[in-house]
Amino acid sequence: MSEAAAGLLSLLTLVVALVVVCVPLGTWIAKVFTDTRHWRVERVLYRVAGVDPEREQGWRAYAVSVGAVSVVGFVLLLGLILLQTSLPLRQGSDGMGVTTAVNTAVSFVTNTNWQSYAGEAGVTPLVQTLGLTIQNFVSAAVGLAVCIALTRALLRDGTGRIGNFWVDLVRGTVRVLLPGAVLAAVVLLVGGVVQNLAAPSTVTGLSGAEQVIRGGLVASQEAIKELGTNGGGYFNANSAHPFENPNPFTNLFEVFLLLVVPFALPRAFGIMVGDRRQGRALLGFASVLFGAGVGLTTWAEVAAASASTGSMEGKEQRFGVWASALFGAATTSTSTGAVNSLHESYSPLGGGVVLTNMLLGEVSPGGVGSGLYGIVVIAILSVFVAGLMVGRTPEYLGKTIGRREITMAALYSLVMPVLVLGFTGAALSMDGPRSTMLASGPHGLTEVLYAYASAANNNGSAFAGLSADNPWFNVTLAFCMAVGRFVPMMLVLGLAGSLAAQRRRPETAGTMPTHTPLFTGLLVGIALVLAGLTFFPALALGPLAEALS
Repeated sequence: MSEAAAGLLSLLTLVVALVVVCVPLGTWIAKVFTDTRHWRVERVLYRVAGVDPEREQGWRAYAVSVGAVSVVGFVLLLGLILLQTSLPLRQGSDGMGVTTAVNTAVSFVTNTNWQSYAGEAGVTPLVQTLGLTIQNFVSAAVGLAVCIALTRALLRDGTGRIGNFWVDLVRGTVRVLLPGAVLAAVVLLVGGVVQNLAAPSTVTGLSGAEQVIRGGLVASQEAIKELGTNGGGYFNANSAHPFENPNPFTNLFEVFLLLVVPFALPRAFGIMVGDRRQGRALLGFASVLFGAGVGLTTWAEVAAASASTGSMEGKEQRFGVWASALFGAATTSTSTGAVNSLHESYSPLGGGVVLTNMLLGEVSPGGVGSGLYGIVVIAILSVFVAGLMVGRTPEYLGKTIGRREITMAALYSLVMPVLVLGFTGAALSMDGPRSTMLASGPHGLTEVLYAYASAANNNGSAFAGLSADNPWFNVTLAFCMAVGRFVPMMLVLGLAGSLAAQRRRPETAGTMPTHTPLFTGLLVGIALVLAGLTFFPALALGPLAEALS
């Protein structure tokens, strides 16, 4: 079978698998967050934490809870990283400097998983398991909780209450992420992914050079890394490493894992708001953008391979061009950040597409929770624009989009561009950061732009080529990760509080339908216009200029 035929068959298999699984999964997620009963294990956790699961919170209390769990997670993870060389299971780890440790702790708490260190050498198996893997669950559950809070707010009728964060956090972890990760880890184990605590082995190669081979609890971390759209690799080579991703089957399964929850959430949204057509409209929006990203990336890389321009550089032979392009498009569309190939070595257009996937705001379909609430913000902007064009009061699902709501949505859409363009310009204006670039000219600009886009969008993938493990990039990227995660999250919760406090308006003949293909097309247009007006000049100076040179 030719590589093109195998690639098309893989795409078809992926689509079928997502359709088969996302329907029941979306239904289950909706049931999880509307269930009036608490499981026994959940009640135990609430008692230990001193939480009253029946007490709902306003948006401010919900936001404080989000900040509290994130700050505590950061402090504990930072302490664990700084003390790791004095703890058991060191296994030759070199440890980290302070700025690298801060960058790493912020990265995993914000669901970014940017890694300025070599995975197997930078952290010990103890930190990998007790620190990074646990944060993979918690950070994903936090994003899912905020998404559910916004969805719930659209149903509330003048209450101002948006739910209980601690209940949402526990349910998202216990009922969705944990069982999914266990099943995924078993499949990865069967597929050949490593899971052990054996001491490192030293082997001698054919040239006589010695190589240290490390194992670890890889399958369990790999499962939640993909399912929670996290992305941090157990090894430096991430999902290109044969212990993390040994063959084409595991490669396709990992792509499935990083897409399944984000694509299931629109169905959950439709069920929770009482109109499944609304969920299908949002799903159509994400599917159009994702399909375009996969198609353009594959076309660019296949064209480069046909022209013999070195398209296989930085790609694994066991995956090839098609599977590498699919993984690259999927990981940058879902804020996952895992990579099975070197994006630095993509063709200029291929690299430009995976960069654009992030610059769209991670909404195609985006990360666990964060993708859906980003799509809902675009929907709110869209009904506001449409209302201005036709002279109607903008409404979304029975809630008026007034000054407060559109201000929150507009500020949300500005945070990421300000971080990306501001810090890219600052880095390129100084000799120190510029000296860490491997390339110059348009490709060098793309290296830096990609790094800040990855951080501010909580993606975590690296374009490579940029030597980012230095104080400037460690501190500024950590700042972008923290602000890019929590400021939009607080704005979403503020928006949820405002919507929940409103009385629901009955649908009338003048209400703009938000479930039609026309509205889906409007969503796509607004998303592209926002990203295009903001980032086209930077893209023109970077990947587009390189492609034309």
